Amino acid sequence: MARFLRSLGCATAALLCRAQAPNQAPGLAAILSFETDHPGGSPGGWNSNPPGSVVADDKIVHDGHWSARIERPAGSAGSLSGILKSIPMDFAGKRLEMRGFLRTEEVTGFVGMWMREDGESPNLEFDNMQSRQLKGTNDWREYSIAIPVNAEAKQLFFGVFVTGTGKAWADDLQLLVDGKPLWEAPKREIPKTVLDTDHEFDAGSGIVLNELSRVQIENLATLGKVWGFLKYHHPLVTGGQRHWDYDLFRVMPAILAAPDRATANAALVKWIAGLGAPAACNPCAKLETGDIHLRPALEWLDDKTLLGADLSQSLRTIYSSRPANGKQFYVSLMPNVANPEFLHELSYAGMKPGDTGFQILSAYRFWNIIEYWYPYRDVLGEKWDDVLRQAIPKIGLAKTPEAYQRELMALIARAHDTHANLWSSIAARPPAGACQLPVNVRFVEDRAVVASYSAADAGKAAGLKPGDVIIDLDGVPVSKLVESWAPYYAASNEPTRLRDMARSMTRGACGDATVRVRRESQELTLKATRVAPAGQAAAGTHDLPGDTFRRLSDDVAYLKLSSTKNADVRRYIDAAAGTKGLIIDIRNYPSEFVVFTLGQLLVDRPTPFARFTRGDLSNPGAFHWDKEGTTLTPQAPHYSGRVVILVDEVSQSQAEYTSMAFRTAPGAKVVGSTTAGADGNVSQIPLPGGLRSMISGIGVFYPDKKPTQRLGILPDVEAKPTIAGIRAGRDEVLEEAVRQILGRETPAEQIEKMLKQ
Repeated sequence: MARFLRSLGCATAALLCRAQAPNQAPGLAAILSFETDHPGGSPGGWNSNPPGSVVADDKIVHDGHWSARIERPAGSAGSLSGILKSIPMDFAGKRLEMRGFLRTEEVTGFVGMWMREDGESPNLEFDNMQSRQLKGTNDWREYSIAIPVNAEAKQLFFGVFVTGTGKAWADDLQLLVDGKPLWEAPKREIPKTVLDTDHEFDAGSGIVLNELSRVQIENLATLGKVWGFLKYHHPLVTGGQRHWDYDLFRVMPAILAAPDRATANAALVKWIAGLGAPAACNPCAKLETGDIHLRPALEWLDDKTLLGADLSQSLRTIYSSRPANGKQFYVSLMPNVANPEFLHELSYAGMKPGDTGFQILSAYRFWNIIEYWYPYRDVLGEKWDDVLRQAIPKIGLAKTPEAYQRELMALIARAHDTHANLWSSIAARPPAGACQLPVNVRFVEDRAVVASYSAADAGKAAGLKPGDVIIDLDGVPVSKLVESWAPYYAASNEPTRLRDMARSMTRGACGDATVRVRRESQELTLKATRVAPAGQAAAGTHDLPGDTFRRLSDDVAYLKLSSTKNADVRRYIDAAAGTKGLIIDIRNYPSEFVVFTLGQLLVDRPTPFARFTRGDLSNPGAFHWDKEGTTLTPQAPHYSGRVVILVDEVSQSQAEYTSMAFRTAPGAKVVGSTTAGADGNVSQIPLPGGLRSMISGIGVFYPDKKPTQRLGILPDVEAKPTIAGIRAGRDEVLEEAVRQILGRETPAEQIEKMLKQ
């Protein structure tokens, strides 16, 4: 898969949201090389986050007199520190490259340059250096990243960041367009749309309510469906001639004032008539059904009980008049991949708390994206119309930013997609608090268990031990916590929901917490201290610590994808030659996309492993099968031993797609437990309030059209950790993988000795 969103893309939002007005000074070259004035000791022309974390350095430089030094000591705020600059995309070209020299000192996370192009929606193009994992101590070296110049882009953000702890220096940065300095690139006028000219509701929707009647809720639900249908079907809207968010605010007061359904429907008919009759289409769009997977859910257009005869007829006329050009203003399909991009969706970062109109708009926007552009609409598991009706009063009447974000989370969670969280607002998801206990928690045998320490000294000092079963926190039973938090955790399946709740479970106010645990046959009440998470090692993977590749014995090789690089794949397969089996551990997120570089060394004939569905711009809500699936083609050196793939609830998205490919190797087996059930490239969704969600953007299936979404990658051999195994420090899933290679009769003592080497 070509474009999986890396977690760092979310983290850099912390920098982006603090960006000030772009520096338009002509000396961009001097700013990029840090050879400018440095007010207050910070690099001139740059924004820093957090304040004080970046200084201009005249002692350690690559060239000239100054560099930028970024420092992250233990306890630093946020997940990263760095510098940011923003400039308008007023230049033309094909390829934008950022070059620069970087130096690092004892970095525990990683260092990277990054660029991002924004238009009406963010992240039109994005790249960083996460996959290179530049960490530790390194002398000056030049690095480079590149992205296409997107014709829809209006603003370029770029900078350098550090995660974890340590120091990094940046110097002699360059921005190149098609190989030449950016300021030598041809100039272009940033294209304007109706969104640039219609400003009627920039200061607010003018709709602020404290309550909604049953009639108003029902009429608002109909408005949401009609507004979304017109957004993706009426030629004026699909052609970009209407600011459709603001048109919503123009009609909403009449709907709110309507005493009954008939009056509201009449107001909708009048509103639609005001748009004018759609032009005759030639040719008109047709729904081709030969390769159809999902049909548009448009039966409601004929529901005269809901709409009345006039509104039903008006909507049917618009549907039959849609042109066959597949043109959409608010959505496009990513070239070559076909996941939807939601262009021209404004995020309204300055939205005032309690603005009912904008908050209802956010519910409408997300609901209709699921209705028309979500490839897994058929596995939602509940009636989507009811979800809208229930969400409108909760989201629309929320009075604080935190309440609005939580109610929006609850709506998003009902899409049952692990990708579809409110990623901009995770801190608002319960439990709230800036600190957490220094342990990693995991649900094992349906109980919350201390799996490991996130900070060894602090964890031991707290009195907690791996294998402790947490019964309650601060007097509240874990079962009650799970029940109350569940509505706010978006997840494709229950193991993944519990995974995410476990990661947050011990969060709360800094200071002492009371923890009641069961340790073997005892129940203990402990006083433990919640501390800031900086410097703690979160357990984001369940693979073996240490080397990427190793031979566990003469017969068994082991490779973990959390640190595998494409450049090393053939060397690892050469090193595994002669073993009976290779264990590929994907209880993680792959550090690089190795589906083909490694997968093609595991098969002995052309082997299809996946098939996709994609949306239809001319028929919103329809999804068609690709004509051909995706295939692995054999390459040398071929690994001829048995392949065992390890997965569990942390195996998500690219990890799941990779598992699908590798399990096609002859005799391969997947060992472990159900994965996250969120496959496919992600599509970002800006939401009012400066918020951001995502969805799984394309349908990913096995070649025989069997699904993966929500189900996950089902193992051939189920193996899960046990509480006793955690107490004993065992990896029972890996032990089962070894048995699959050496035979079930292999003595446990032999396996235990092998894994401790």
